[in-house]
Amino acid sequence: MTVTVNVADGVAHVLIDNPPVNALSRAVREGLLRAVAQTDADPDVRAVVLRCAGRTFVAGADVREFDAPPVAPHLPDVIAVVEDADKPWLALIHGNALGGGMELALGCRWRLAVAGSKLGFPEVNLGLIPGAGGTVRTPRLTGIEAAVDLATSGKPVSASKAAELGLIDAVIDDEDAIAAAMRWLDQALDAPLPLPTSQRPVIPIEEAALDAAEARLRKSARGAAAPGMALSSLRNATTATLGAAMAFEREIFLERRASAEAAALRAVFMAERAASKPADLKGVSPRPFARVGIIGGGTMGAGIAVAMLNAGLSVQMVERDAALAERGRSNVEGLYTATVARGRMNDAQMQAHLARFSVGDSYDALAGGDLVIEGVFEDLKVKREVFARLVEVCPPETILATNTSYLDPEAIFEGLAGPDRFLGLHFFSPAHVMKLLEIVPTAATAPEVLATAFALAKQAGKMPVRTGICDGFIGNRILKGMRLQAERLILAGCAPAEVDGALRGFGLAMGPFEVQDLAGLDIAAYQRQAARERGQEAFAPIADLLVAAGRLGRKTGAGWYDYVNGSPQPGLPEAVNGAILAARDSSQASCRSWTPEEIVEAVLFPMVNEAARIVSEGIANSPVDIDLVEIHGYGFPRHRGGPVCYARQLGLKTVIARLEALHDAGLSDAPCDELRSWASASATPSPKNNNEN
Repeated sequence: MTVTVNVADGVAHVLIDNPPVNALSRAVREGLLRAVAQTDADPDVRAVVLRCAGRTFVAGADVREFDAPPVAPHLPDVIAVVEDADKPWLALIHGNALGGGMELALGCRWRLAVAGSKLGFPEVNLGLIPGAGGTVRTPRLTGIEAAVDLATSGKPVSASKAAELGLIDAVIDDEDAIAAAMRWLDQALDAPLPLPTSQRPVIPIEEAALDAAEARLRKSARGAAAPGMALSSLRNATTATLGAAMAFEREIFLERRASAEAAALRAVFMAERAASKPADLKGVSPRPFARVGIIGGGTMGAGIAVAMLNAGLSVQMVERDAALAERGRSNVEGLYTATVARGRMNDAQMQAHLARFSVGDSYDALAGGDLVIEGVFEDLKVKREVFARLVEVCPPETILATNTSYLDPEAIFEGLAGPDRFLGLHFFSPAHVMKLLEIVPTAATAPEVLATAFALAKQAGKMPVRTGICDGFIGNRILKGMRLQAERLILAGCAPAEVDGALRGFGLAMGPFEVQDLAGLDIAAYQRQAARERGQEAFAPIADLLVAAGRLGRKTGAGWYDYVNGSPQPGLPEAVNGAILAARDSSQASCRSWTPEEIVEAVLFPMVNEAARIVSEGIANSPVDIDLVEIHGYGFPRHRGGPVCYARQLGLKTVIARLEALHDAGLSDAPCDELRSWASASATPSPKNNNEN
């Protein structure tokens, strides 16, 4: 039985046991209805305590039902029955109370949470809004302003914060939570019963405050519709009757369930769940990795060190000499100082992390490490020298990894002893912030070494994606194509600000030229030069002219844009205009005006074409891997599902037709065979989801 009832001393204990996260499956919903009927009919029951087995309270809907037909009883009806029960219910929360679980708790007269619990409404992260009274009941407890943040951000709050907001009645100690809850309930039953949550009034709020919240959401949502729809439901709940407010919320919820945005976000959610558990590594045990060495203390090395320290690991950093070692220490300490200054860590926590950090200038300090990650300059000779030294000092069981972003790991490790312990771990800058980790095995990498890389990613909170070996792996290979398309558009008549603005409007955090200015145009110029030395084409005629003129981006106060005190200035700089005109004259390009939609297509559709090539070459195992790379490493809007998911929703035949037109105009490659194969295999769009829960 997923829901059981036991009565002791006048209190019925309703236990949900539906591992792993006590999701609100059909069986649970039916069990709750039976529990209400049973406890209401029992004259010995004074009150009901609702709790869950295992590690958490109800953590939301059952994802296995997402694509199933709607089946009664529906969650809003179940919660209404709980709220209207003759015997008052108390929700005893531990672990997480999220989504429908939080809504179920709101239907109880009282809510207690064990210290350390997390509570909230993550529905907007799946393109939804709370659909079982979350936007109607929450403002009756917390006030509308707090409810707006809870329902539109998708971020949970701690038990202590929930108590401060009024979302729960009290926080209890977790050593004997049931006994503590019973003592609290005994006192509560001696007082008048509180009104059911839905019968409490909503605290009035000025319309201007809601208007301001709406303006903030338009900016932060980056085109995602769900946060704004959650706000609409909350706004409606401040004036509508209870029945009307519940109906309005449910209507929006069902509309969102059937939306392309929700389908895309569900796809991302499922892909993320699967990413850390590759099927071919099932049963393969990772090696221990408590002690990590880092070679290099620059921006990347320091970021990797902080990421490892944040994962609870011990870190030994090694640099070439004492002065550089001290610089590496300063870089790591600086990242932590900035974290403390932003309020994301206190000083004691920082010191605890730094206590596990050592730095020096001798490779001998790495002899006891479980894993060493090289993060030095992108030069094949330099990297080979580093690994030759590591092979000398590290025992055979130590895993050795390169953080190269473009070079061939096979070439880096060629001829070195113990080839089964080598692989690539490509972190993204800033490494302590960015979630993506490209895992790059060589032909000789041992399965347990690969499994260790995935285990490391999980412990460090990274999103692991396995990639084969090619120039730039998955992410930077597609980035190269994106930059190529951006410059082609400039040659074809666009201004940099038009391209950046169109892609920001689509949902990217920054446009390609803004990103280049932030990173430094010299970084990409170095990569292009290295590619040309390898005999590869590197098309960037305008960027090359800007670098030659010393316009390297924000750090020089001038790149694609001019900067004053770090802020970009409006208008097209004269020097940039000159470089554009020179490049257009050299290429004899024809110019025209472009709409934002055309700009987005001209940049994104060739990215999809390149994604298909990457899959066909076996560099990526599936299109889903490419979507994860773009979302977690390059700022692709999550609510679009990634470039391949977005293209599938538009229709791959439409994408191919547009690519053919761009190719005819000399503005992209022709659609590849793999992309045409995808289109043939998906004659109809992905099915919409109309399931209710």
